[in-house]
Order: sequence, then structure tokens, then C-alpha cells
Amino acid sequence: MSNLQNLTVIIVTYRTNIEILDNCINSIDPHVKILIVENSDDLNFKKNYENKFKNVSVILSNKNLGFGAGNNFGFRNIKTRYGMISNPDVVYDKNFFKEINYYLNGDINFNIIGPSYLSHDDYLPYGSFDNKKNIFLKEKKYNDNNLKEVDWVIGCTMLIDTKKFETSNYFDENIFLYFEEIDLCRQTILNGGKVFNSSKLIVTHLGHKGSAATDPSYKIESEMFRNWHWMWSSFYYHKKYSNYFLAFIKMFGKFTKSFIKMIFYTLYYDQKKKTMYYARFSGLLNSFIGKKSWYRVKSLFK
Repeated sequence: MSNLQNLTVIIVTYRTNIEILDNCINSIDPHVKILIVENSDDLNFKKNYENKFKNVSVILSNKNLGFGAGNNFGFRNIKTRYGMISNPDVVYDKNFFKEINYYLNGDINFNIIGPSYLSHDDYLPYGSFDNKKNIFLKEKKYNDNNLKEVDWVIGCTMLIDTKKFETSNYFDENIFLYFEEIDLCRQTILNGGKVFNSSKLIVTHLGHKGSAATDPSYKIESEMFRNWHWMWSSFYYHKKYSNYFLAFIKMFGKFTKSFIKMIFYTLYYDQKKKTMYYARFSGLLNSFIGKKSWYRVKSLFK
């Protein structure tokens, strides 16, 4: 019996490379509903994809909401019990949807299930809030459902049982980029929920290929964008789960290092590295003084 009618895949896009997005959609079982949240007002994009794929519907947010708010918008517009977040630069294993069918029967108690990578020797697709415990998690055995309980799972693919949540605002919308999935998993566990990694749900994740910011012609701009948000979100996350003082101590070394290296590379006329460290310094400074995650690259995020 197929439970796939109980699932909707949510893909948040922003001027995403067409070939990459098509590869993602083509790897999804055609019986599964797909909702694309396009973070723009591109009506041609909506028409093209709804005509190209029978199982795809597109909603336009009319502005760049980012990852977390974009997915929240998507969840407010699905009607199935289960929603699965998918980055557009993910390709699903040929057996992925055969395997996920087992988790959609309502008998397994979970809030969030994350996937595994094709190669288990690379970067782990899950982790602990205390990095020292990652070795323990790696050695932890999977249960009879091919699941093991973890602290957090990667955000490129997250299966969510919406009945286990009291809100459709899963992600903290103060975060524009980075730490969103770790924050969601932490909130879930604090509220008594369960987060698992599955050894049977296999994905290939290209990484950093999901939006226009990866265009080579925007190399320096996208470098600044990523570094600014990484630092802003790092401090915000640590402050949220400890306090301002402890988060400041944790991040002050990176703040000082960024300032010194920004000056150093300015003197040595290394534009790329100067830009990277300026972005890190600026992102942390804005987070320290309580400013919102405001930075956007004007030529990309209009």
C-alpha cells in the first residue's frame, strides 16, 4: 500500500539553476506532490514549472524570504500530514521514495527524520549539540526501523510530521541563512519531540548550488553574503541557547581575528579575502548590537 499521497515535498528556490532544479524534481516519485516556493514574483517561472510537471505547483512569495521563512510559507500551504523540505540541489536515490513510504503510515513516532549521504565516510548528515558527542552518535546503532535518535539532522532534506507540531512556523524567521535546521531540531527536542537519522533514505547533496548566489559571476558578492550570514547566525544561535555574555565570549575571538585579517588583506590588496573578513566582522558586529539579519546582495536580491 502506498502512503505517498500523504506527502508533499517543499522546495524553496530563488533564481535557481534550471538544470539543477529539474534534476531534483526528476528524482522525486511522480506520485508525490511538490510545492515550489519561489522567493520572487517571477510569473514565467510559475507557468513553466506547472506546465512542465504535473505533480508540481508553484507559489510566489514576491520577495526573498530566505530558507526558514520560505519553508514556513510552504508548510502553511500544504494539505498533507507529512511535509518534506528539499533543497533544490538534492538528488534522491532511486529507492528513496520506496523507503520513505514506510515512515508515512502513522505508526512510527517521530517529529523529524533526516537522510543519509551515499557515502557514510564523508561529513555526517546529523550531529550533536555538543560536538564532542558526534563520535558516540556515529557509533550508535540503528533500530529495527533503520532509525537512530540524534540531536539534529541536515536541512537539505527533512521529513516532518506536521501533526506533532502545534504551529506551522517551524523555523525561527529571525534567521535568514544558516543554523535554521539545528535551531528547529533543538526546539523540537526541548518540546519533547524526537529527531532521527534514517540509514535508508539516501540523498546526494551538491551543496551551495540552490540559488543565484552560486553564479560564478557573483563570486565575491556571494562570498560576502555567505560569510556575513554565517557569523550573524552563529552569534544569534549561541545567544538564544545560553545568554548574551557567554555567546559574546565564544565569538569574540572570531570577531577580533576577522578585524585583524580585514586590515591585513586591505594592506596587501587581496580583494577576495578582504571582502570575506569584512563580511565576517560586519555580520558579527550587527549581531552583537542586536540588528536584524538584514544584509542582502543588491545585484542578486532585488
